[in-house]
Amino acid sequence: MENKTNRYFSIAYAVLAAALFGMSAPFSKLLLVEIPPLMMSALVYLGAGFGMLIIDLTRVLTKSKQSEARLTKNDLPFILAMIALDIAAPISLMMGLTMTTAANAALLGNFEIVATSVIALIVFKEAIGKRLWFSIFLIIIASIMLSADDLNNLSFSLGSILVLLSCLFWGLENNCTRKLSIKDPLQVVIIKGFGSGIGALIITVYANELIWNIAFIIPALLLGFFAYGLSIFFYVTAQRNLGAARTSAYYAVAPFIGVLLSFFLFDEPITTAFILASSIMVAGTYFAIAEIHEHHHDHHDLAHDHRHNHFDAHHDHSHDENITKEHSHPHVHSGKSHMHGHTPDIHHRHQH
Repeated sequence: MENKTNRYFSIAYAVLAAALFGMSAPFSKLLLVEIPPLMMSALVYLGAGFGMLIIDLTRVLTKSKQSEARLTKNDLPFILAMIALDIAAPISLMMGLTMTTAANAALLGNFEIVATSVIALIVFKEAIGKRLWFSIFLIIIASIMLSADDLNNLSFSLGSILVLLSCLFWGLENNCTRKLSIKDPLQVVIIKGFGSGIGALIITVYANELIWNIAFIIPALLLGFFAYGLSIFFYVTAQRNLGAARTSAYYAVAPFIGVLLSFFLFDEPITTAFILASSIMVAGTYFAIAEIHEHHHDHHDLAHDHRHNHFDAHHDHSHDENITKEHSHPHVHSGKSHMHGHTPDIHHRHQH
């Protein structure tokens, strides 16, 4: 049967990831007074990479037992795609912002949720039920209410198309990251942080936006560690059990965290639209949590490597010694047929 504890922990990880990322916009606004936007993008990713690398090195130096599977050369296509998309998306967004209004870009940017879900459904064949689609619909409505003062701001100029293209890039990136979620999340974030950060830094140098104000650079790196590094770590961990679409739905809480922080940092008033949008978001989150997906399904022979234990219905292989803790190693799942509630986790990515 599905491990409900793991599912609830994964939901908590997704919401925590959203809360941490929600810090990004208001605190970035404070730092952008001195740091150019392109360099800010590079610093937050580099802060994520450096911060998670320190945690990983601490784990090695303290000889903490490694229970996660490490990335291999077979993962390279998804790693390269993840890095390339993380560089392309903000470039497309920045270009779009030069041709359209910020309000229009904010409104269109909420469709990253749709892009992630549709790509997960069509390209990666992830099962999305009616309740989850309704949840995604409610979350999009809430996000539009939060980000748009006037729906007449929505216009489909070249700038708008570029913003939508950035949503497509990030939707693809979310699904590429989902393919890597089976492996060590720390390693994924380190590669993502340094790969995307160095790429953005090269663009910063080319655009002549490099500055050396340490008093602002250090806080930007720290912000990157929390709002990107830890956030992406929890996001990848959640994707392992929830899949791309469901994790994206919970992650939509982030804009609300950002708005709440803005109320305190910039003394902005709490509007009626925010209260109404929050209520709709709560309803959307409820439908995402309440979705029950259960049917008779077949498991084909599968060989892979990831962290696991032997207390579920899928890891019944034997060891020479008695192992009760979570561990990782290459292992084989024999084909079986059964019925139980499940999410599109790493063992339930069958077609419907």
